[in-house]
Amino acid sequence: MDIESYIQSMLVSNLLRESTLRAMIKALQLPAGSCGLDAGCGIGLQCLLLADEVGLTGHVTGLDVSSEMLDRGQEIAKEAGLSERISFQEGDVANLPFDNNVFDWVWSADCVGYGPWEPLPLLKEMARVVKPGGIVAIAAWSSEKLLPGYPRLEARLGATSSGIAPFIQGKKPELHFLRARGWFRELGLRKPRAKVFADSVCAPLNDEIRNALVALFDMRWPNVAPELSSDDLAEFQHLCLQNSPDFILNLPDYYALFTYTMFWGKA
Repeated sequence: MDIESYIQSMLVSNLLRESTLRAMIKALQLPAGSCGLDAGCGIGLQCLLLADEVGLTGHVTGLDVSSEMLDRGQEIAKEAGLSERISFQEGDVANLPFDNNVFDWVWSADCVGYGPWEPLPLLKEMARVVKPGGIVAIAAWSSEKLLPGYPRLEARLGATSSGIAPFIQGKKPELHFLRARGWFRELGLRKPRAKVFADSVCAPLNDEIRNALVALFDMRWPNVAPELSSDDLAEFQHLCLQNSPDFILNLPDYYALFTYTMFWGKA
């Protein structure tokens, strides 16, 4: 998937995530008027939620390695009337271009601990730029049940390279995102906490939710054909392709759920 297609998928599927992400940010109890960093901000969708949480006198800096993502983020912030309260900077989370103890809090969603990179150096960088007592939080998509009545097929899809992405085969268990509480302890972050945040959708699906789910299917299970048996591939094409007459989203009682997990602590 090229970057423009990926950005479009992020925009369309964000409808499924937004309320969950907002609930996570609310749980952090970020101080009004505080200044924070969204590390690996992508197109800045969480920057909008963070800016809303810290209020009119707060400020959010979004950082990402992709100039294309940041350009779109600036457009989105401008359209939302938040250009004064959100700024963007190109940079690498592994080497944050900020001095020590700059921010009141640092947040990262679907980035730190969620990709193929070693998580501890990235989390250490986040902790470095936070003031003593400031919040360090990482969050990531952690599970989904999108094919009600077909647990075997969904398990097969979840075991493909795309299905387990962004994790990779052979990754050490202690580097898996759900082990992040140990990373917080290893880095000396205080009072590490973990919590699951869940949401769900059910039929009848309006056009926006339906399109969001189609985009999510495309993002979760691209290019799976080579890793499926002929029977599993046939069932996948039968249920998961929107041009199929038996597309699973057409079920009158369709139901799906998904979860995010957040870990946070204090510097």
